[in-house]
Amino acid sequence: MTKRGESPSVLKTILTIIGIISGLLSLLFFAFLLYAVVSAAGGPAGSGNVAVIPVKGVIVQEADSGTFAEASVTSRQITDWIADAEADPSIKAVIFDIDSPGGTPVASEEIASAIATMEKPSVALVHEIGASGAYWVASATDRIFASRMSLVGSIGVLASYIEFAGTLERYNATYRSITAGEFKDTGSPFKHLSPDEEKMFRAQLAKMHDYFIQSVAQNRGLPEDKVRKLATGWVFLGSEALDNGLIDQIGNEHDVVKYLEDDLGEPVELVEYHAPLGFVQQVLGVLKDASFEMGKGIGVALTTPRVESVPRVVT
Repeated sequence: MTKRGESPSVLKTILTIIGIISGLLSLLFFAFLLYAVVSAAGGPAGSGNVAVIPVKGVIVQEADSGTFAEASVTSRQITDWIADAEADPSIKAVIFDIDSPGGTPVASEEIASAIATMEKPSVALVHEIGASGAYWVASATDRIFASRMSLVGSIGVLASYIEFAGTLERYNATYRSITAGEFKDTGSPFKHLSPDEEKMFRAQLAKMHDYFIQSVAQNRGLPEDKVRKLATGWVFLGSEALDNGLIDQIGNEHDVVKYLEDDLGEPVELVEYHAPLGFVQQVLGVLKDASFEMGKGIGVALTTPRVESVPRVVT
């Protein structure tokens, strides 16, 4: 009798829990849809006379299609925003909001070239880091601002990959490659890099390094010999970069705005461009406030850069 009397109560409790979970899931779903509609489009937010274009994350040509790709910014997106700002008669100047460790040589050069051909005034504001390809981008602007503690420079080129040849030898495994062309499998992680292959890699990297140095020298109006001495691949603090002529002024957004108001002769109102958010970013954005530290941990895990086993050249 007792069990029969308690059964409806247990069932009611289960149904109540299911109802609560269903309600929370429905709320999350509608919140996600609203978030997606508001943020997925990208582009300028609001109106103003100075555009703010973010250059944040690794600079690449095309966004990684992987669901959990590392934070990146594409040269296509940036150059499209530059073209949009140049064509907008209400925009009088452009601020490039930089926080990036660099990226691929081609993508970095594409953005720098687009900035160099701009008719409207351009300013770079470096936050935590404006290194390598990101500094290439900054160097193309009319004026560079950075914190005295920002990391600036790293004028160098890097090619790296993980090599498993020693591991194969240890376990008596053999890598066989059948190619048409002596250097077709150069950079394969399953074989040692030969002296000739390493020589060829170094020659190409040296040429890229020369292009980088020449571009920075031209953009900054510095002697090429001086830039070459600074082009060790090392980063400088903002205060050191100022002493070396790599930036123009120590400052923050307030200082940039004041500089542009004096230059333009009118009050500055910022209009910020933003990239469309990916699926994972949108989901994390919805969960962020509700999940507290757990959400933070998940976010860190999902954006951890992945190890690649193929050669990758970055500036």
